[in-house]
Amino acid sequence: MPELQLDDVTLHYEEDGDPAGAPVVFANSLGTNLHLWDPILPYLPQGLRIIRYDKRGHGKSSVPPAPYAMGALVRDAEQLLDHLNVRDAVFVGLSIGGLIGQGLAVKRLDQVRALVLSNTAAKIGTKEMWEDRIAAIREGGLEPMADSVMERWFSRDFLASDALPYWRDMLVSQPAEGYMGCGAAIAGTDFYTPTSGLRLPLMGIAGSEDGATPPDLVRETVELVPGSSFHLMRRAGHLPCVEKPEEYAGLLTDFLRETGHI
Repeated sequence: MPELQLDDVTLHYEEDGDPAGAPVVFANSLGTNLHLWDPILPYLPQGLRIIRYDKRGHGKSSVPPAPYAMGALVRDAEQLLDHLNVRDAVFVGLSIGGLIGQGLAVKRLDQVRALVLSNTAAKIGTKEMWEDRIAAIREGGLEPMADSVMERWFSRDFLASDALPYWRDMLVSQPAEGYMGCGAAIAGTDFYTPTSGLRLPLMGIAGSEDGATPPDLVRETVELVPGSSFHLMRRAGHLPCVEKPEEYAGLLTDFLRETGHI
C-alpha cells in the first residue's frame, strides 16, 4: 500500500495508468476516500498517469487530532507531488479537493498547469454553519447526519437507486475526527482574493441538483479566473463523477485535449 510519511500525517495514495504519462491528480470531497473516482477511471484516455490520494483524516491516511488548517491540506498535496516528482499536472479537485487545488495552484504553479474545480467554490458555507456541524458530529458521530448529507450529495434519481448504500457507508466509515478536522479547514478558508489572481487554464463543473455547492456558487468562483470555462451537468448532484461518470470523464478528456495535456 503506497504511503508517504510526513511530519504529522501518513498519506495513502494510489497510482494508475502509465508512470511516464501526463499526470492528472485527483482530490476528493469531504467524507469520501480516493475511491470516489473509481467510476470514471474506465472512461479516461489511456496513457495518463493518474494519481489519487486520501487527504488527512480520511480513507487509509492517518488521522491527526482536529482541527486542521487548509494550509496543512495544501502542504500535504504539495509534498506528495514533490515525493512523486510531479510537475505540470492537471489537478482535479471536488468540493474540499477544489479548495486544496486552488491553494496549491497559487502556491506551486510548477506543479499545477491546469485546474478543474468540480462542485466547489472559493468559500464554502459559513464559519457558523461548519461550527454547528462539527459540534453535532462531536456529540453524535456521522451516522445521525448521514441521510441529510446524502440529500445534499445526490440527485433525486440517485437517492432512489440501489447504489446509494455504498456511498452512505463510505461517509459513515470515515473517521469523525478527520471529518471534523477538514470541516474546520473549510470553515477557515476564503480563497476569493488568491483565486482571482490565478492565470491558468481552468474548467468548472457543477451539478444542477447539488445541495452543497449550488451551480451559481461554482460559477461565481470559476469566473474569477479569466478565460475559464463552466459546465453544468443536468440531473446530477454534488458528486457528478459518481452519478454520471461517462459524461464527467468526457468533460475531463475534452479539457485535457484543449490544454494540450494529451
